[in-house]
Amino acid sequence: MTRVIKVGGRAQNDPGLAAAIREAVARDRVIVVHGGGDEVSSVQRRLGMTPRFHGGRRVTTVEDLDVVRMVLSGTVNKRLVASFVSAGLSCVGLSGEDDGLLRARATARESLGEVGEPTNVNARLLEVLIAARFVPVISPLARDEDTGATLNVNGDDAAAAIAVAIGADELALVADVPGVIANGEVVPELDLEQATALVDAGVARDGMAAKLEAARRAVERGVARVRIGNVAAIHSTAGTVVTLSPTAV
Repeated sequence: MTRVIKVGGRAQNDPGLAAAIREAVARDRVIVVHGGGDEVSSVQRRLGMTPRFHGGRRVTTVEDLDVVRMVLSGTVNKRLVASFVSAGLSCVGLSGEDDGLLRARATARESLGEVGEPTNVNARLLEVLIAARFVPVISPLARDEDTGATLNVNGDDAAAAIAVAIGADELALVADVPGVIANGEVVPELDLEQATALVDAGVARDGMAAKLEAARRAVERGVARVRIGNVAAIHSTAGTVVTLSPTAV
């Protein structure tokens, strides 16, 4: 089975993360995509910049890009790779800019700035690494499809595009919450219509709304299921599973 596991910034603080990834790699072909938004915001504030968000996605100016690249492709990526290597895994840290791994197009410059929607994934590079028994660990930056400039990409969107491109069986969106929560409880299963209804009703907002949108794109384009939850969801049936229909779980 092929799995893409996107690990959000806060979930990276879970002491069980490296062991959970190691367990997943023992069973499946695994690609890791990571976020790190809180660290980006922290560095921005230290530099006198103000983090801004729109619809659960980071607004990124041209000036912000250097900070995003430094934190995500530098600090966060290399820290995760070091942690996984210490856990016994063979990992390669990559930016989506490397060899055009991720290409994107800015479709909402007025509201989001230098933020791209993925248009192409260099799946061949990933297949070469996986075949050589490396775990790719990917920072979600991209090259602009038209100009070659750098674009920031929401980590969930990047992970969904990669999952589609490699024909993944499952996309796991790992956060610091146990799943999609409605009426105080984790919803175990959602089809696309139900997921959309939660967003429209305001039950799923901001970051969770962005996750459900990424899940929708992945499932509509052939990924069998998307699992949303905390680190426990990496190696269990925990969390919320999004599919075309609940019977497909």
